[in-house]
Amino acid sequence: MLSHRIKRISLYAGIAVAAVLSVIGACWVAVDTNASGRVYDDIRQVPAMRYGLLLGTSPVTPRGTHNVNFDNRIKAAAELYHACKVRYIIASGGDYRRDAEGNAVLYGCDEPRQMQRALIAAGVDSTHIIHDYEGTRTLYSVAKACKVYGLDSVVIVSQDYHNRRAIRQADRYGLYAVGYNAAPSPEAGNVVRNTLRETLARVKLYIDMWFGNEPQFVSTPDHK
Repeated sequence: MLSHRIKRISLYAGIAVAAVLSVIGACWVAVDTNASGRVYDDIRQVPAMRYGLLLGTSPVTPRGTHNVNFDNRIKAAAELYHACKVRYIIASGGDYRRDAEGNAVLYGCDEPRQMQRALIAAGVDSTHIIHDYEGTRTLYSVAKACKVYGLDSVVIVSQDYHNRRAIRQADRYGLYAVGYNAAPSPEAGNVVRNTLRETLARVKLYIDMWFGNEPQFVSTPDHK
């Protein structure tokens, strides 16, 4: 009898695991398929639009090491600007220098400010950079571009996997988006961590959609 119960529990556990993996796989494939033909590695293929949306990241990782993804996103955004593919760049991220209790955070970063400095160093006119401090999630960055800035089209700048998810979120709001892919990190450990995080983020994307989770914005737009 005990052996029979163990077999039943193992069967149900196996079915549950298979179901979870199927959902995760379906979310991943759906995001990739939806973005097909709208993510570009070659800047010559990127359609020209008025705005670029630079998705935020810190120049320093939570472990205090240099973040190659930051450099690559800045480089990609500057390339778009200098190639006249975009005229304005929305630097969208968060200010993580202090926690919710106001305590200083080790390696915390003011992402929009750091992105602005790096963009200016790359030759982007400071008057063509817009700060968005409510971009603490990709969903918020995309939703604000549509609902607050009133954009109907945008070039999103991040790594390929991230661009694909952002495009799916843009479609939700009727915002036509394409992605210009920043180079990925060459570090194997970084690739593994980003893949795992992206896997969960894609599931979260559809959870937000299914439950109608909508961000609320408090800042006024610095619109050009």
